[in-house]
Amino acid sequence: MAQDDLNKLTIDKQRYTPGGGAPRKRRTLVITVLVLLALVLGLWTLASRRSVEVEVATVSLVYPSQTFSLLNASGYVVAQRKAAVASKATGRLEWLGVEEGSVVRAGQLLARLENRDVAAQKGQAAAALSAARDTLEQAKVERTDAARALSRAKELIGQGIIAQADFDTAQARYQRAVAAAAAAQANINGAQSALGGAEASLDYTLIRAPFDGVVLTKNADVGDIVSPLAAAANAKAAVVTMADMGSLQVEADVSEANLAKVKVGQPCEILLDALPDVRFRGALYTIVPTADRSKGSVMVKVRFLDQDKRILPEMSAKVAFLERELKKGEATPRVALPPSAVVHRDGKNYVFKVVQDRASLTPVVLGAKLGDMVEVGSGVKAGDRIATKPLDKLRDGSRVKTAEK
Repeated sequence: MAQDDLNKLTIDKQRYTPGGGAPRKRRTLVITVLVLLALVLGLWTLASRRSVEVEVATVSLVYPSQTFSLLNASGYVVAQRKAAVASKATGRLEWLGVEEGSVVRAGQLLARLENRDVAAQKGQAAAALSAARDTLEQAKVERTDAARALSRAKELIGQGIIAQADFDTAQARYQRAVAAAAAAQANINGAQSALGGAEASLDYTLIRAPFDGVVLTKNADVGDIVSPLAAAANAKAAVVTMADMGSLQVEADVSEANLAKVKVGQPCEILLDALPDVRFRGALYTIVPTADRSKGSVMVKVRFLDQDKRILPEMSAKVAFLERELKKGEATPRVALPPSAVVHRDGKNYVFKVVQDRASLTPVVLGAKLGDMVEVGSGVKAGDRIATKPLDKLRDGSRVKTAEK
């Protein structure tokens, strides 16, 4: 019995040999499955991180007028009525009452030169005129008295009361009085002319606006010497430069080959570089009857149909010469995108909107064609980036990269 119990304590070497039996196969299978899962997960991760290189476009605002534009030209806004306002007199600028941007009226005082000497000359001329008028009054009184004396002398000589010599004396006195009155009147005329000259000289020191307009630049400051010829050192020829904002037009060059496409009165649309979101109505005002030989072009002038304070001289402008007048509603821009970006699925239209390196499948409602673009009613807005190709490789949520990255 004791021997049997000892035999039961014997270790089965076959059962517990390392690497042998069923447990070993189970561990091998588990390790294999884990490796396969890791491999699949790695491949899926690599596939999900792989980016599709796409070409993108931007949803933009398109004006309907672009579809019936015949010709485009570039130019500048130019004031047809512009002046460098100066003084005819030479002097030191004493007062300046305007600055850049000031709106002025015709005849408004803009600046004043020192004019005390000219004002004194005007006072002297006025005094001389007053003295000449007093002299004329004295001459008239003397002429009247001489006329009465001559009349009495005629009566007396007829009666034989006075001698012929007395009559001759009275007649000579009257003639002298008439001549003195005429001379006094001539002195008055001279004094009036002198006063007019002094007033003109004084007015030359007052610089006024020649027409209604806006001050563009201030060319001189108080204390500067202003001279119409600017011959002196540091002298200024003009005090201010002003323009009539109602006379602004766009001067553009049209190629001689395209001249047949434009005509006076043709409707136009004006786009200013400074105001890219606004289009102004215009009309072809005139075609300058001469060509530029070096550029092979002809200058045309397009006037603005609507006034806007934001339009300034020398602004860069682009002009579209239209086939017809704009209809109601065609002045409003439309949201549009290229047709190549549209995907058709299940009878609906979609685009892949690119947001933070991901392609998002977005439904859109399309409208009418606008040239080589198509109008979008909803789904995207102006400025959104959309993929144009390769659309067949994209899915909703696909990682993408653009060609410039």
